[in-house]
Amino acid sequence: MSSSVLRLPTYSRKNDTKRQALNARAFKLTVTRKQGSEMSAENQLTEAGTSKFARIKEGDLDLQIHYNDMGMGRETVVMLHGSGPGASGWANFNRNLEPLVEKGYRVILMDCPGWSKSDPIVCTGSRSELNARALKGLLDAIDLQGPVHIIGNSMGGHAAVAFALANPSRVGKLILMGGGTGGPSQFVPMPTEGIKLLQGLYREPTIENLKKMMNVFVYDTSNLTEDLYQGRLHNMLARKDHLENFVKSLAANPKQFPDVGHRLSEVKSPTLIIWGRDDRFVPMDVGLRLLWGMPNAEFHIFNRCGHWAQWEHADKFNRMVLDFLTH
Repeated sequence: MSSSVLRLPTYSRKNDTKRQALNARAFKLTVTRKQGSEMSAENQLTEAGTSKFARIKEGDLDLQIHYNDMGMGRETVVMLHGSGPGASGWANFNRNLEPLVEKGYRVILMDCPGWSKSDPIVCTGSRSELNARALKGLLDAIDLQGPVHIIGNSMGGHAAVAFALANPSRVGKLILMGGGTGGPSQFVPMPTEGIKLLQGLYREPTIENLKKMMNVFVYDTSNLTEDLYQGRLHNMLARKDHLENFVKSLAANPKQFPDVGHRLSEVKSPTLIIWGRDDRFVPMDVGLRLLWGMPNAEFHIFNRCGHWAQWEHADKFNRMVLDFLTH
């Protein structure tokens, strides 16, 4: 019998100084470890300070992958970003790192092939499977063989599910936000308003088109600052090869993220599905399909929330994630 539960609610390889100033927002934390006696060390974590590269070879993939690595915990949390232009692990999850590291987790942010400082690629098949293979290659390269917890936003959720299907013994728990390839919405015409704006931004990467997309990306646009816009625009324009390759990929295969609804029952890992009620990129009913298909899933809906739950409701999101990982 399924243990599914529905709980309703009560976003250049060069060391670019400007980009780091805009995006490498530091946070201070105290790391406490017990090694016979209690020991505290105060560390300043930044994007640049946690930045690493690994050469991965996985099947026909031979790529340099960029990732951020922080914390020294026995359990590892991998975070996978979405597909927006200029996205990266750090840009997507910088509001969610401190609580995980403070609680003793090692945290890995992987920049997917074709984004940020990872190698460019044209994807003519399933991008979900491509990213899952890249993740396996990265974990092998850094010798992380045991189970890892995976947090995936949008495209990152698709990749997390693809990885779990291909490597079930290497997954602890899954947390999916606005993604997971539960198939198309039954109520909203596809592609959605948000996806159309995202694809338009790839074709014409201007500040005007960026603002159009971001205005439907989140529910409360008053939290979108000019620094955020400029940082995202800078990331986009720093890697025009990624933009061009994404457009080429769409032309070669418009269905980059195939429906795996018929295989969701194979995902046995405990899964927390999180969605925004007002998601205009991937509608909420897609999350319900994931809940229906996964035998060990639960679902939380954030009211007044778009496609960026971990950013829009960061504090509550962080508490929920820690509680789910701990219990």
